[in-house]
Amino acid sequence: MLTDEETAALAAVDEVALGRTLMELISVPSVTGSAAESELQHQLAGRLEWLGMDVDLWSMDLQELRADPDFPGTEAPREEAWGLVGTTSDGGDGPTLILQGHVDVVPPGDLDAWDGDPFVPRVTGDLVHGRGACDMKAGIAAHLAALAAIRTAGIRLRGRVAAHFVVGEEDGGVGAFGTLRRGHRGDACVIAEPTDGTLITANAGALTFRVTVPGRAAHGSAREQGVSAVDAYLPLHRALAVLETERNRDPDPLLAEYSLPYALSVGTVRAGDWASSVPDLLIAEGRLGVRLGEEPADARAEFERCVARACAADPWLRDHPATVSWPGGLFASGRLPEGHALADAVGAAHADATAGPRPRQRGATYGSDLRLYAAAGIPTLQFGPGDIAVAHSDREHVSLRETVAAARTLVLTVLRTVGTK
Repeated sequence: MLTDEETAALAAVDEVALGRTLMELISVPSVTGSAAESELQHQLAGRLEWLGMDVDLWSMDLQELRADPDFPGTEAPREEAWGLVGTTSDGGDGPTLILQGHVDVVPPGDLDAWDGDPFVPRVTGDLVHGRGACDMKAGIAAHLAALAAIRTAGIRLRGRVAAHFVVGEEDGGVGAFGTLRRGHRGDACVIAEPTDGTLITANAGALTFRVTVPGRAAHGSAREQGVSAVDAYLPLHRALAVLETERNRDPDPLLAEYSLPYALSVGTVRAGDWASSVPDLLIAEGRLGVRLGEEPADARAEFERCVARACAADPWLRDHPATVSWPGGLFASGRLPEGHALADAVGAAHADATAGPRPRQRGATYGSDLRLYAAAGIPTLQFGPGDIAVAHSDREHVSLRETVAAARTLVLTVLRTVGTK
């Protein structure tokens, strides 16, 4: 069922070069907000120029972006952010397909837990190990391989392909936000996040909360004269567990396979400044899952009502209530419109490129840049190599075969979505 152009483009996918590109990308320790993140953007700009694309590489005005009322927030310290978009130059009046990927990775954590340096890629059989291997440098490598194959095959596109390589996805999405604010748009978008052989057509959201709980200080030998902020926090913790249960009743069908689609997790608890003193302050920070289709403001309000009710029921907190604030990134939910042709196009491309079945559709419990593109009116889904279950861990790896299959799928998706002359 493949056309001659499709057959030629698939044959031009260079598997060796793809693997080499993946390992070169992993070797750059592009942790969110670091200088290496900017370095990788400049390296990728050179790759896009080599592919003959029109390249827009710019330093984002962070002050201006942060002043925008829709700014998605950040968590990691950052002094700069570089945007990068490469657009094919031979298109005419056809549609524009965006191939999007984030270049930043999370820190490696405990280095002793890794089998070697996390930024020195290690190959075992078909697997490439390293920080960012699946989240999501394999996706970026697949994007580049697909673009290179189409160019090598000499195919002229009717529309355009725009590669959006962004920073700061891991802590809010400043890169995607700034790219869209610069005016870069398209008719559809494929984000090559790791999807483990499926199509992700919806993302739940996530908000970072901070609960500040007061106590009353006293000497540890006379603790009865004080009120421990740790003890005061405990009824709040129990109330939040009940709230999590309530918010996870009747999830959207796209998330029904998950036991906890909208997790509420307390990640850090800090209290006290001296071992022999009763702590007079506790600060708990965590993550609140946002339901599909739910406004973040509504999720915040429900959380705040829960804390207020728990305070009203407690003798100490009734007169000394905890306070709630919302630092960090803001991940709203997002989804591809039901029945949109993009899901069928990518699914059919994968089946034809691999001679296998079409991937099933599902949602993801985590936030991503999908919601920013969807909010901008750009139909978006996620499809890429790797499994999110090993991302952000010392076990992070990706299959080379799966990465090649993703590149081949993207080749057909581009040709069929953008069209050829």
